[in-house]
Amino acid sequence: MSNGPKRTVNAVVSAVKVARPRATPGGLLLAFGSSLCIGAVWYLVPHPAVAAVLALLPGMTLVVLGYPFVMVVFFVVFSFFRIHEVFPQLYSLKIPLLLSLASIFALCWHLMISQKIKVYWRFELNLIALFFFWVILGVILASNQSVAISYFKGIYWKIALMTFAIAWLTRTIKDFAFASRLFTAAGLMVALVALNNKMTGIGLVEGGRVTIGRDIGSVLGDPNDLALVLMFPAAFALSLMLNKGIGFFSRSLGLMSFISLFSAVIATQSRGGLLGIMAVIGVFAYRRTKSKSLFLIGGALVAALLYTVAGISDRASGGAGEAGIDESAMGRLYAWEAAFHMALENPLFGVGIDNFYYNYYFYSKHWDGLNHAVHSTWFGVLAETGFVGLLVFIAMITVLIRSSLRSLEIIEAQTAPVSPEIVATAQAVLTGLIGTVVSGTFLTQGFTWPLYILSALVCATAQWVATHLTDG
Repeated sequence: MSNGPKRTVNAVVSAVKVARPRATPGGLLLAFGSSLCIGAVWYLVPHPAVAAVLALLPGMTLVVLGYPFVMVVFFVVFSFFRIHEVFPQLYSLKIPLLLSLASIFALCWHLMISQKIKVYWRFELNLIALFFFWVILGVILASNQSVAISYFKGIYWKIALMTFAIAWLTRTIKDFAFASRLFTAAGLMVALVALNNKMTGIGLVEGGRVTIGRDIGSVLGDPNDLALVLMFPAAFALSLMLNKGIGFFSRSLGLMSFISLFSAVIATQSRGGLLGIMAVIGVFAYRRTKSKSLFLIGGALVAALLYTVAGISDRASGGAGEAGIDESAMGRLYAWEAAFHMALENPLFGVGIDNFYYNYYFYSKHWDGLNHAVHSTWFGVLAETGFVGLLVFIAMITVLIRSSLRSLEIIEAQTAPVSPEIVATAQAVLTGLIGTVVSGTFLTQGFTWPLYILSALVCATAQWVATHLTDG
């Protein structure tokens, strides 16, 4: 055989060797595990419908492993915004459960086997982890341990896990953009349903306060909890709306979403929700207004106008029709007093997570025959994690705000243009944090999703800035 044909044959053999798939330990483990699971399921349930699901399983597995960030963010959206309760038609599909399984599977796979998720650690994560650790100790020592364990198993461990997952998985500009738009779109959907309920008179309480899913026992059936859910995406919506260069569709989404969210928060007649969304608007306005005195005067006038427009003075509870300090305000003062007494008796770890309501009778000096919620982030953390837990919590919030401010300052100091997606996210995270702090006066969110989603995005933004805009 001449040299020409020999070279041709050798080239073909080399190409085949290169193209031949290589079996990796992770791939072999996935193939073996998948085959074993498919065989076991078919053996236990030999039904044609199961066969159809099993046929789709390999493709679904590839999607889950290929897009772990998408799985995690969708799980957070369904868990926090309660999309399956906003649209009850989705309830029977068990979407949050499926997304939680997909998220955990993808995280475990990429952390322990493929090692595609690069874990980093920042000072902010130290305080977040310390607070989680303190809460866990409080669960063990809770006055009503079954209640604390139930809340931890049902909700809080997912919040803790997803906080680190979001922080580590939000790595690219596309990730920041996707999260911002998804939070904004989810907020828009909830706001539109709330406004529809207001107009049609569905689920109204206390003479006109709007709720969602009250008939099915949704957490959004409480107007204060609904206001909390509506307030969170407002910062992302306003940031998208005000940032040039982000695209017409995104700015339109932000505008439509913010108007709807703002209107829906007013419909809840929630003091905390109104304070929070005013704080979000105030931060954006303060950073864009040259005359700070004009800002203060205008802010005071707008606040008074919104208080009147929101109809808080007409509420059945907490309205102007009640003599002296209204019933709603007195109820909060009594609850805060009970929280302080809980911390005095349990200064290190408090009464345990989700235990305030069940301990109200034992610590309140104004028992009216009913237990009450604390309606304050700060007093809630004080009661359920003690004085030490509150100090760690305040330190965590302080460090997160400072980190967010520093990231935004570095971004805005760049001479070269920075992606508008990063700018929008950095602004939204800062304003969202401040809105959370302000609304925490009247809303209980020390152990719910918003603060921890923002915490994760603060860490992710700071890490992106450190990697791309600074030397470390």
